[in-house]
Amino acid sequence: MSILNVKNVNHGFGDRAILEDVTFRLLKGEHVGLIGANGEGKSTFMNIITGKLMPDEGVIEWSNRVRVGYMDQHTKLAEGQTIRDILRGAFQYLFDLEEEMMAITDKMADASPEELEKLLEDMGTIQDLLDNNGFYVIDAKIEEVAAGLGLRDVGLDKDVHDLSGGQRTKVLLAKLLLEVPDILLLDEPTNYLDEQHIEWLKRYLQNYENAFLLISHDIPFLNSVINLIYHMENRKLSRYVGDYDNFIRVYEAKKKQLESAFNRQQQEIAKLEDFVARNKANVATTGMAKSRQKKLDKMERIELPKDKVKPEFNFKGARASGKLVFETTDLVIGYDAPLSKPINVRMERGDKVALVGANGLGKTTLLKSLLGQIKPISGSIELGDYQHIGYFEQEIKEANYNTCIEEVWEDFPSYSQYQIRAALAKCGLTTKHIESKIVVLSGGEQAKVRLCKLLNRETNILILDEPTNHLDVDAKEELKKALKEYRGSILLVCHEPEFYRDVVTDVWNCEEWTNKIV
Repeated sequence: MSILNVKNVNHGFGDRAILEDVTFRLLKGEHVGLIGANGEGKSTFMNIITGKLMPDEGVIEWSNRVRVGYMDQHTKLAEGQTIRDILRGAFQYLFDLEEEMMAITDKMADASPEELEKLLEDMGTIQDLLDNNGFYVIDAKIEEVAAGLGLRDVGLDKDVHDLSGGQRTKVLLAKLLLEVPDILLLDEPTNYLDEQHIEWLKRYLQNYENAFLLISHDIPFLNSVINLIYHMENRKLSRYVGDYDNFIRVYEAKKKQLESAFNRQQQEIAKLEDFVARNKANVATTGMAKSRQKKLDKMERIELPKDKVKPEFNFKGARASGKLVFETTDLVIGYDAPLSKPINVRMERGDKVALVGANGLGKTTLLKSLLGQIKPISGSIELGDYQHIGYFEQEIKEANYNTCIEEVWEDFPSYSQYQIRAALAKCGLTTKHIESKIVVLSGGEQAKVRLCKLLNRETNILILDEPTNHLDVDAKEELKKALKEYRGSILLVCHEPEFYRDVVTDVWNCEEWTNKIV
């Protein structure tokens, strides 16, 4: 049975076309991966099918009474609500039914025999709905999903306003999973999740009976949960059966076939054009020349898709730092309350270290403490000499209305406009992206603008907080290569072992320092 039909959808922003004649169908129980490079329109497509954006043309048809669950990382969580309050909100429709049942019991005292019979019938229907939907085990369900995503360790009575970006993502995801909708729409759900909870989500989706549509650049995760691929490229959407690895095989084979057909056609065109040019002026052969020209005019020309602009990352090195990068002595980090036991670690020039561990343990807090942005609760940090630090922040909360050019120019006022454009283009951004405001770019494109600023600054120490979030496969591979070639020191927070494993010289597990239960 078809849950969703998308027919001939077109959409664009200004003069930039994003989707062109896109058609899509989702059947009950299908597990679909929606893939494509940054900026191809995956999130735009998701916003169109959820009704957040109206397409310029085309039709979106949902089947009747289908319950759609969409994980939007930009959802605001109101101050004053606890994690438990948000998760109980997944069952609001059941609480509403309970209220309706209580209202029925109040009416029974004054009801006539006929009215009483009708009220009892309604009450029985509601009671069945509550029983069948697990109303009386809601708290147990909440505890189970909260434990799977690590929220029980954070504390279900914690105010959502005090949560980190990763913890907020977990709350939104947990609420969505508790709703058990007919279709799950997940836009990069593994961003800000740590390895343990990615593994839990993987098992959950593998056993999920209903349909889901998943955007992810985490290929091992994607491969483990989907059975269909929809690939977005050059404003079109193409369907492939199987996982990502199978998609790559078929995609490359189709690409080679198209190139072969293009080359054969180009040879035929060259022969026909040569014949026409040599014979059109000759009275004896002009008829044959006109015949060949007609064939040329009617020929449906094969067009090769334009090659995608692949990013090229090269970090600029500053003079070498001193031997010591930093050393902590009984360092306790936190804001109002301690997040860690005393930390005693040392990092030296040339070390490349990955910080790993569950979300909410203080990895970002440690980075900000080392940078001097947050005062430690106790203990000390000794920094070395000649430090030129480049910092990639995990999340920028404010909307940025600068264009990409303005954003980079603010940091590099001595650059010419040509140099700014060239620097952004090297990061995989097209002219349309470069001239757009940052607020309208995808998460991956915004990350590339921030990386552009980092790449053009001379550094000898890189502090990177989840730099792979939102980046597409090509950008991740290029970043990995650049970090391996970087001669300075690196302190990296990352939840993807396949990314950091070949880059770092050491892994520090923050779970050894935390004073939280992990």
